[in-house]
Formats: sequence, C-alpha cells, structure tokens
Amino acid sequence: MRLRAKKYNREINKRRIGVEHVFGVLKTFRILSERYRNRGKRLGLRFNLIAGIYNIELNKK
Repeated sequence: MRLRAKKYNREINKRRIGVEHVFGVLKTFRILSERYRNRGKRLGLRFNLIAGIYNIELNKK
C-alpha cells in the first residue's frame, strides 16, 4: 500500500509542477502578477486572452 501511495504522489507532483511553471510564465504579464484594480467582470476575459497568447506561443515551439 505504501508503494502505491508514493507512486500516486509522484504522479500528482509531476502534474502540479507543470501547472506551476505555466503560472510562472503567465505572471510575466503584470496584470496577473499584481493586484487587479479594474472591473472584476473583465478579469476572466483578460486572463483568457493572456492564456490564449501563451498557448499560441507554446504551439510555435
């Protein structure tokens, strides 16, 4: 049982580190790394636009 738990945790950590790296890259956009001071309605839209730009750049590689 302990071996299964270790293997499971290893898989979770592999996925988590990938997500953390993406968040790190997205935070190069100041709008995501600082306090958001505009209308709350538009935050989702702006985040999606930035994520789209990141995905386009990722597909070019």
